[in-house]
Amino acid sequence: MIPTFDGHNDTLLVLLEHPDRDFGQRLDEGHIDVVRAREGGLAGGIFAMFTPARAAIPASAAATPAAPAAGAPPAPQGPVDGDHALRTTLRMFALLRRLEAAGHLRVCLGADDVEAAMAAGVLAAVPHVEGAEAVVDLEVLEALHALGLRSLGPVWSRPNAYATGVPFAFPGTPDVGTGLTAAGRALVEACDRLRIVLDVSHLNEAGFWELLARSGRPVVASHSNVHALSASPRNLTDAQLDALAERDGLVGLNFACGFLREDGRHDTDTPLETMVRHLDRLVERLGETRVGLGSDFDGATMPQAIGDASGLPRLFDALRAHGWDDELLARVSHRNWIALLRRVQEG
Repeated sequence: MIPTFDGHNDTLLVLLEHPDRDFGQRLDEGHIDVVRAREGGLAGGIFAMFTPARAAIPASAAATPAAPAAGAPPAPQGPVDGDHALRTTLRMFALLRRLEAAGHLRVCLGADDVEAAMAAGVLAAVPHVEGAEAVVDLEVLEALHALGLRSLGPVWSRPNAYATGVPFAFPGTPDVGTGLTAAGRALVEACDRLRIVLDVSHLNEAGFWELLARSGRPVVASHSNVHALSASPRNLTDAQLDALAERDGLVGLNFACGFLREDGRHDTDTPLETMVRHLDRLVERLGETRVGLGSDFDGATMPQAIGDASGLPRLFDALRAHGWDDELLARVSHRNWIALLRRVQEG
């Protein structure tokens, strides 16, 4: 079975919201647990820490959301209070460590840790913050890094103190709103200094170009697809894909039906061929060493043909039938993500 390192899941939020669920047992809900991960060859991934919105007054100027640009579509959810986001993120870090103590996974701080966990047959988990509301100042970023943070998306699909996210309207363009704020530019520089992977999924186009211009390290879009094949604002234009290739970054295929389909529908009757088509285009634009998977398990509607983590082999079977050889399958399934983590750490 081909091992998979997956670039994005929202499993921690699901487990935080449902503390009765035993991650070590097969679950009837959600997409990932230890049993289904083993069945599908899911050997590791980037575990997102995302804070849903709640009504609250921002606690500080650093946590105050930026105003949407004139004419920008309204963002879903938000704004998010920074102190609430920080508390939620710390609870997810604590949850990760409890899962580790139970033997369900291993928290990994880099490529070597991921490879060691995979070799030992333990689910590798790299901590990621999705939407930087929890980073109420750069000292907090350093503290989160000390706890294990190794990947960060400055924004989700809502504006915050650092940047503007794209809406979910379909069809649409990522060219919505202004670029990074002054705080956002400082955040990018701090992440570079700490060797935290910068993730542009959910970031609008102006912010995308400014982040690439300011960061000196490889940049990823952990769970985004091809805008030319599905005109969601969450997907990347050919120019953006080419820019990530030039920076030796990586794009992870998002399994969400609405970001795969040409009609943008969240319809589970989405064939594997649709996923194959996006992966072919990603390899064409970025090359064989800069494409991975970013399923969005536990955060999106999956195609029936995949279902959950146990269904990953069906995607690889479809790619093999389409003509992909074992070397390319291994690169896209796990090697490219591990190499990206190493490039950011060592570059």
